[in-house]
Amino acid sequence: MADLLEGLVISHLGKGLAVEHAGKTIICQTRRQLGVAAVGDRVLWEKTGSDQGRVAELLPRRSVLTRPARQGKTRPVAANIDKVIVVFATEPHCDFLLIDQYLAVCENRNISAELVFNKIDLTPTSERQRITQELTHYQDMGYTLHSVSATTSEGLTTLTDALANQTSILAGQSGVGKSSLTNALIPDKALKTNTLSTANAHGRHTTTAATLYHLPSGGALIDSPGVAIFGLAGLSEAQLAYGFREFQPFIETCQFNDCQHQKDKGCAVRQAVEDQSISKTRYHRYLKLKEKMNL
Repeated sequence: MADLLEGLVISHLGKGLAVEHAGKTIICQTRRQLGVAAVGDRVLWEKTGSDQGRVAELLPRRSVLTRPARQGKTRPVAANIDKVIVVFATEPHCDFLLIDQYLAVCENRNISAELVFNKIDLTPTSERQRITQELTHYQDMGYTLHSVSATTSEGLTTLTDALANQTSILAGQSGVGKSSLTNALIPDKALKTNTLSTANAHGRHTTTAATLYHLPSGGALIDSPGVAIFGLAGLSEAQLAYGFREFQPFIETCQFNDCQHQKDKGCAVRQAVEDQSISKTRYHRYLKLKEKMNL
């Protein structure tokens, strides 16, 4: 048996994987019983030819993000993530429900999350103040907020520092400027994408494939354009409640262990909402997400 080498999955290329090893990109096939590899996975692979190989084993993951798949199952999109960067803007509109969904998943996956208010150069002052006021709740809970413009580079230095020496992924609805932000953070992204296409003799690298890029300042950024990165699939109702960080101190003091945090007797979460210890708007979005889970 050939010697096994350790590598990093940086992209899917057709039915194969682009695996990085010693600064080179190796196009690898996978064994049938391997399971589904995700961008960011560490793998063991063996050489089968010049710049070609076969992945033999997936190494243990410290974290994984999934998206819904067929028949109620989930499919991994990215692995070994340290931080999720939740990007939003006032155009098309600021979707706080989606923001809360991302944060709830991160809280349960033990992945750090930070917020990025993008396109601030295009946001009217009054609208920016309104959104910033709503974001105060998140900052009070310990979430870091970056106000940036991929166009003017405002705020990008601080964001770049926050991404250093870890693996991050951008999440957010379509149209909030994730692609522009990625291009600003990775100036040679086009060159790196062309290198992947050249390495793949079996077809072009697609723009909808999740791809890991190394950042100039250290660390890595996974770009996943056109992909629904992750949803509530795989979370229980109890985990959804836990995913709302400010609920956590109160969940433990609810009268019943299976409290639904709605009309239950002795619900400490509802009492905290009435006492204004928990934001009413966040609580109502929690109820909407809970309803969404049961559809």
